[in-house]
Amino acid sequence: MTTVGVLLRQRALVLYLASRVPTLFAVQIQTVSVGAQVYALTHNPLDLGLVGLSQFLPFLACVLPAGQLADRYNRRLIIAICLCLEFLCSLALVLFTVRGLHSAWPIFMVMIPFGMARAVMSPAAQAIVPNLVPREQFASAVGLNSSLWQFTTIMGPALGGYLYAGFGPAVAYGITAVLMLCGLLAALAMTSPPQERLTGSSTLRSVGEGLAFVWRRRPVLGAISLDLFAVLFGGAVALLPAYASDVLHVGPEGLGWLRAAPGVGAAAMGAILTVRPIRSRAGFAMFGGVAIFGVATIVFGVSHSFALSVCALALLGAADMVSVFVRHLLVQLETPDAMRGRVGAVSSMFIGASNELGEFESGLTASWWGLAPAVVIGGAMTLVVVVVWVALFPALRRLDRFAEH
Repeated sequence: MTTVGVLLRQRALVLYLASRVPTLFAVQIQTVSVGAQVYALTHNPLDLGLVGLSQFLPFLACVLPAGQLADRYNRRLIIAICLCLEFLCSLALVLFTVRGLHSAWPIFMVMIPFGMARAVMSPAAQAIVPNLVPREQFASAVGLNSSLWQFTTIMGPALGGYLYAGFGPAVAYGITAVLMLCGLLAALAMTSPPQERLTGSSTLRSVGEGLAFVWRRRPVLGAISLDLFAVLFGGAVALLPAYASDVLHVGPEGLGWLRAAPGVGAAAMGAILTVRPIRSRAGFAMFGGVAIFGVATIVFGVSHSFALSVCALALLGAADMVSVFVRHLLVQLETPDAMRGRVGAVSSMFIGASNELGEFESGLTASWWGLAPAVVIGGAMTLVVVVVWVALFPALRRLDRFAEH
């Protein structure tokens, strides 16, 4: 039986994926629609950054306590509650759009509870995966999970662009709400897997134990922080609505394909990693992936060709998939089950900062310097980060095999 066939015999994993895939589709459709709608309302790249900031600030406030929740309480139930809140946020976007929007602020306000839900769900969603499959199948499960995630980043943005252009944002948000509801129902159908739980009273010290654990594990700290700064500076994806409109002149449909391109490359790499996971020279693979990510960002920044831009974004996504794979395996396999929620919260805080704060940084620098200079300088800074991290984290550079090997 094939590797994927063995994984799909795990009922708990199948239901988890049945919850995750429609939810990720919904997020991708909503992301494209929100970006296009905000830029259509204001024509200001800074507002694209504010979309990210409105999610990042509540995310930052909630994510560390969320890690303790994931270690103390039923992770499946936490996921279900957060999906319910995301469903309500999608309904709010439908309502605001139908009533008519004359500014972007109502959208920013909806993104705040949406960011809170993502913050609380992320540690639980990460920590539950090792409990769903035998340990020897975990690396392949990560590859399958990542491949499906990237599949949604291929089809989701393209579908979002098509729905926005053909039917308007209200229909796009309505479909987002339906997909969120499907994910919620699948999560409710799951059986809660065995879980080692945090005992004792809730204290500030127990919240901070995740940070202390990551600080002591230098390869884990290096991997998480490398991804933080690389994506923080290389956040070209946040500016895609402006690129599609003002540089490439391709409209909402073209924006959907631009948003999908990183997922094409990442899904192809994820499929390879499902069948042939990285077993050796993991540190070298991670640094190499981030360096290629920076180079691809620079190519995208200077491109005025739609085809070249799509290819650069696809390469960017494939390179990012390698670093995501290494980081995820490091975090999960180096961490005891009773601490996975809190350590996952630290990882989510770093990754959330790199994504949402990176969107704000990209929007801010684009408003200062223009679109192309902001993207090119960001890609160059990513390469600088790689060089600095090679020197700062020799343990990560020398990392060969993961813990289970």
